Amino acid sequence: MGAPDSHARDGGSLDGFRISFVPASVGDLVSDFASEWEDVTVSTRVWERQVEDGHRVDLRVHVLRGDRLGNLAELRDFLAEYHERDPADEAFTEFQHGEGPGLIGTAEAFWLTTPGVAVDLLLDPERLTVDTLRPTALGITAAAAGPASPSDSDEPPAPNKET
Repeated sequence: MGAPDSHARDGGSLDGFRISFVPASVGDLVSDFASEWEDVTVSTRVWERQVEDGHRVDLRVHVLRGDRLGNLAELRDFLAEYHERDPADEAFTEFQHGEGPGLIGTAEAFWLTTPGVAVDLLLDPERLTVDTLRPTALGITAAAAGPASPSDSDEPPAPNKET
């Protein structure tokens, strides 16, 4: 499981961000959700697959917007609360995303694009590796400046079946 997935597919647009690299091994069931938690709005896209006892999430992308996300430390603290984990248990290293400063671990990467706007990417570590996490994270970029056109839908893309 060393090399990144060379047969990636496009993940569409989500709340002003383009998801251009989704590993082909990720499930084809795509769902979008919108929520708010602790004064932060969260737009989420989930890729999952059917398993014997239901469904299993392979990949999640969250776009986060809120004043309390002013810097990387605040983002990290918010995500620890949001994902209900002990911040001391986190093992992240700094990485530079083209959008801004970020942190990356074995199954999660997050970065601040501007004060108040961030992206959080999580993958199933039993199915995907950190070698997949980094290119997936780097493939998420802010959409072109200016208002979205009607063709820039936040609808999930149609599943891409390999032949």
